[in-house]
Amino acid sequence: MAHCILKIALDTPLNAVFDYRWPCEPIDRPQVGQFALVSFARREMMGLIVAIAEHSDVPPDKLKDALAVRTQLAPVSPQWLALAGFAADYYQRPLGEVALPGVPKNLRVPKSVPLDNALKKLAKLPDSHDPRPHNMPVLNPEQQAAADFIGQAQGYQPVLLYGVTGSGKTEVYLQACAEVLERTPEAQILIMVPEINLTPQLEGNIRARFPGVMLATLHSSLSEGERMLHWLAAHTGRARIVLGTRLAILSSLPHLKLIVIDEEHDPSYKQQEGLRYSARDLAVWRAWQLKIPIVLGSATPSLETWHHAQAGRYTLLPLRERAVKSAVLPQVKLVDMERDKPRDGLTAALVAALKLRMERGEQSLLFLNRRGYSPVICCESCGWVSDCKRCTSFMVLHKGEFKLRCHHCSLEMRIPRHCPTCGNIDLQPLGRGTQRVEEGLQAMFPEARILRIDADSTRRKGSAQEAFDTVHRGEVDILIGTQMVAKGHDFKKLTLVGIMNPDTALFSQDYRASERLFAQLMQVAGRAGRAGQTEGGSAAEVLIQTRYTQHPLYSAVVSHDYDSFASALLHERKQAALPPYLFQALLRAEAPELANALAFLAQARDCLEHPGVTINDPIPMSMTRVHNVDRAQLLVESPSRPALQAFLREWMQVLREMKTRIKWSLEVDPLDI
Repeated sequence: MAHCILKIALDTPLNAVFDYRWPCEPIDRPQVGQFALVSFARREMMGLIVAIAEHSDVPPDKLKDALAVRTQLAPVSPQWLALAGFAADYYQRPLGEVALPGVPKNLRVPKSVPLDNALKKLAKLPDSHDPRPHNMPVLNPEQQAAADFIGQAQGYQPVLLYGVTGSGKTEVYLQACAEVLERTPEAQILIMVPEINLTPQLEGNIRARFPGVMLATLHSSLSEGERMLHWLAAHTGRARIVLGTRLAILSSLPHLKLIVIDEEHDPSYKQQEGLRYSARDLAVWRAWQLKIPIVLGSATPSLETWHHAQAGRYTLLPLRERAVKSAVLPQVKLVDMERDKPRDGLTAALVAALKLRMERGEQSLLFLNRRGYSPVICCESCGWVSDCKRCTSFMVLHKGEFKLRCHHCSLEMRIPRHCPTCGNIDLQPLGRGTQRVEEGLQAMFPEARILRIDADSTRRKGSAQEAFDTVHRGEVDILIGTQMVAKGHDFKKLTLVGIMNPDTALFSQDYRASERLFAQLMQVAGRAGRAGQTEGGSAAEVLIQTRYTQHPLYSAVVSHDYDSFASALLHERKQAALPPYLFQALLRAEAPELANALAFLAQARDCLEHPGVTINDPIPMSMTRVHNVDRAQLLVESPSRPALQAFLREWMQVLREMKTRIKWSLEVDPLDI
């Protein structure tokens, strides 16, 4: 019997593709892109066939046979394999580590029963494809021009849809999708959102608008069975629209014709563990590879995207007005906390505004991006504070649970009855989190319907959507929330936004902090007044409590002037030689002792010559210790992306050959330094 060699990528830390033998009959010959079950390191693993050869360099006595090939599933396309190959090469990771984690776990188990059952379920679903949209609203001229441009675009066409909050970017997406689906019957469209809690609202809009089109959703909250079914619907081409978070960019879509990245500026598109990829950047590459249009939508574009648009590499489509005729951008006011001293975290101006909205039956939002009751508790006698024993961090007070919790390593402990150092029983909370603000509001407005939405209040599956539905039904007077409520939500009765404690970000050592703070403030401010003038005639208002009313960032927020603010930041970045005018990679090392991590990074710094590349000295990370592990970093920079990539390829080979017990990882284009 004739045999061939299957070159199979596995999800292992080794940077290699492994050879396996398989009987190759002409009728039943395996195909590149199919999944194969193999034995590796005394266990069975599912891998991906990336090539088929007649011979192997592995000695015949050491060559193993593949155990099975998933022939019941069509292979992934050559274009998808090229995408995985590009990501592996660019982010310096093994091919299997890129290609396989995006595949549902049920497809990677040794038994084929989950796949067979999912294929049966998929076959029973109705296969109708009616691309005609229902109840399409009339767009304003700016929206219509943008929708027509995107819907009629041919070839690779990157578009920045720059629209103020409430300008109707979603409607532009949907009408452009309608044109693409009508023009190309088999077309698939990928729409991406940064966070899971944004999917239900958009999913409802898509289903209502395209009832005859199969929609698949891909995000981490799905059960394994659901994820398998939706992934197969996309892979087989049955699903014409795929809605998902960052992992959706690695899904198999054989007929992809349009990509939409909503809120493209959001850092959630960057994976922070394992393969540290940028879903937005991979989406742009995928659009270029397939020669299809891609839409990047935001009211506050990332500086990288804005720079591309200003340089003419992306087409800029502005939406300067809100979609609802009577809706105008909210009036932003700064409340000077030096003059209006806050009580329980709220200034008199903000309290008065809350009372006015309650009298008018309107909704208010208090935004504080800090969960828990208090960031720390302390002893005023000796200065003791609630440090985490395992991290360079404080333990946050969660009063309702009577616990201190570290938000980095999840260590929990009971609140001490007295100071561990001096025995003082009068321990005081310092600062405010959302729980403490909620407690203060309940005492201040006992008749108000108050709801808190943060990671603590929405742990149970489906609880976040239940909470947002409660707000949409008008059953909430005052909403308290973190960044979960800052973007994407359309609260019809919300006319007041109060922003608490934004000043800390003004003094961050991270050069991206001002960009992120501006985007956050603009996004959360945009929740107000989206439905237009209320019956009581109340204008939308945003109150920012600050001690730095003269800061230029706040001045830009007050005037809703992203253009000038972004131009000033780009000028600063260019002068300081920072991204997007410089390209970076970050080598991180972890060890029980900081000295060992720094010593490894020093060795890595000196192990290779690097013309055209700057390697900085190793330093401890800002959060030096997490879960009893010390962390350090080494920043590599170059004004040339090709030069940096060439260096990284050679450098990684050297580092992988170094014998060390230090755990290390590389991140290309890091967001947090």
